[in-house]
Amino acid sequence: MLKLHFAPNSRAGRIVWLLEELELPYEVNRMDFHPRDLKSDAHRARHPLGRVPVLEDGDVSIYESGAIVEYVLERHKNGGLKPAVDAAEYPAYLQWFHYCEGMVMPPVNTIVVQTLLLPPERRDETALGQAQRLLTKALVPVDDALAGKDYLIGDFSAADVMLGHACFMANRLGCVPDEMANLKGYVARVAARPAFDKAINM
Repeated sequence: MLKLHFAPNSRAGRIVWLLEELELPYEVNRMDFHPRDLKSDAHRARHPLGRVPVLEDGDVSIYESGAIVEYVLERHKNGGLKPAVDAAEYPAYLQWFHYCEGMVMPPVNTIVVQTLLLPPERRDETALGQAQRLLTKALVPVDDALAGKDYLIGDFSAADVMLGHACFMANRLGCVPDEMANLKGYVARVAARPAFDKAINM
């Protein structure tokens, strides 16, 4: 059985969401988002930097959420939740799948550090403001792409697991303005999916 090493409010939520959408059996090692758990010797043996998610599948151990998503789709669902390579939607699928970590998550990371992880006396309001503006700017193409569509490439796909999770977090951080009506609707649709609800509340 698949085993997921998980901490709440992290990218590991994407993997719970994916596994629930695919109705795959799995077990969870739930850890606190705290150095006591993540930086322990036991977890550093799984991930050298003490991060999550980590997925174990028999003799296979793999980290990086995007890599885990690709692995699960190919090894356990025969490419499910992704279009065929020759499908018209495939280039857009690839783009949005990777846009998440390339453009959206870097400023999200900075915002989380500057508002939650650092003690107040070490926070940098200039860095925070820059990251908030950069995040909102990075979401403009996503809002445009969602015009007339429920999901990023039309039908729900693993690109939504990656970028949809990030958009939900960006909205929770207050960086999706009301003018981005397409994106606001998208976040609401993502949040309404039972598999996402289970992942975000685990």
